[in-house]
Amino acid sequence: MGERARVVICGAGPSGLTAALFLARQGIEVLVLERWSEVFEDPRAATFHPPTMEMYEEVGVTQRLHDLGIVAPTWQFHDRREGLVAEYDLSVLSEVTRYPYRLQCEQHKLCRILLEKLEAFENCTIRWGADVSEVRQDETGAEAVLADGEVVRGAWLLGSDGGRSVVRKSAGIGFEGFTYEERFLVITTTHDFQPAGYAFSNYVSDPKEWTALFKVPGRTPEGLWRVVFPVPVEAAEAALLSHESAAERVAGFRPEDAPFDVVHTNLYQVHQRVATSYRAGRVFVSGDAAHVNNPLGGMGMNFGIHDAISFADLLGQVMLGGAEASLMDRYDRQRRKIAHDYLQSMTISNKKVMEERDPEIRKLRQQEMRETAADREKLFAFLYRTSMLEGLKAAAAIA
Repeated sequence: MGERARVVICGAGPSGLTAALFLARQGIEVLVLERWSEVFEDPRAATFHPPTMEMYEEVGVTQRLHDLGIVAPTWQFHDRREGLVAEYDLSVLSEVTRYPYRLQCEQHKLCRILLEKLEAFENCTIRWGADVSEVRQDETGAEAVLADGEVVRGAWLLGSDGGRSVVRKSAGIGFEGFTYEERFLVITTTHDFQPAGYAFSNYVSDPKEWTALFKVPGRTPEGLWRVVFPVPVEAAEAALLSHESAAERVAGFRPEDAPFDVVHTNLYQVHQRVATSYRAGRVFVSGDAAHVNNPLGGMGMNFGIHDAISFADLLGQVMLGGAEASLMDRYDRQRRKIAHDYLQSMTISNKKVMEERDPEIRKLRQQEMRETAADREKLFAFLYRTSMLEGLKAAAAIA
């Protein structure tokens, strides 16, 4: 087809590779530019929600995720001092989805699955070590300027290049929101928390040090567990990341289970931001380039995947179906609207509930959780929203 009918995608993460797959299967020529030389295995997202599994089903990705992942039929909310508050059974969603559960599988495994699927398409090329320094556009196309000066051109360009997106910045798109004062420390351990009564996905509230705890497959049948803690911004990074210090922190959470074997630590800053537009002419953003949020709820990666599939569907109608280019404005209207109304509002609320200091408010919220978990109608409405099904329905209603 050539560059005049090509889509250039910057970033080979979940959103970029998903967009590439859903475009390539339509026969559209795709070029993916990735600054790194490989897929990294550092701890990132690992939760897949029902609608994401439904979307991936037709391209064979869902089955591969199940081959490698862990089904989590329930998730739990705990109080660090008082124990289990509520367990939410996702089977209540069986009337509206084929996947009434969460699936735990690491992000890097998804990327490898997508790369395997893309190998079957001669119309998709992936270039590793292609560092994009700038994007430009005119009336007929968009181009990525690489760090070595090479210019790569296409009819359309998608920036899926992360929270610090060069594409977003170069296109003059703002990134509004805020940054949390504390950082998030992720500790990966071989310790099995299930015998202590924990589900495969858990949120543990505490006014001083809340915790998120969930299981991932890892490389062995036993799997691994990740424990997330908030840490002060002024705390020394080297000390926080040391395995000895990390083991002590987990032991503070579960002293009866100490000692702990720590296999990995990761520290990162957390933001709540949404791009001021998902489109600037022939340039678009998706995934973390379009929105970032705290991980409480496991929604960020899923949202980026949904961005990618929506983008590919609409662009296919323009490139192959004769639709006007103005149809692409719908991508911005739909995805940015629900990023604010669902992704941002829910993840911000989740964190507030986890760290609530007022004892009366904590008591009230926990009573509401118990009542929700015990009432099928309330439970359905709650899980329909938190599993991302409601947000997709709302997006589809936006013309």
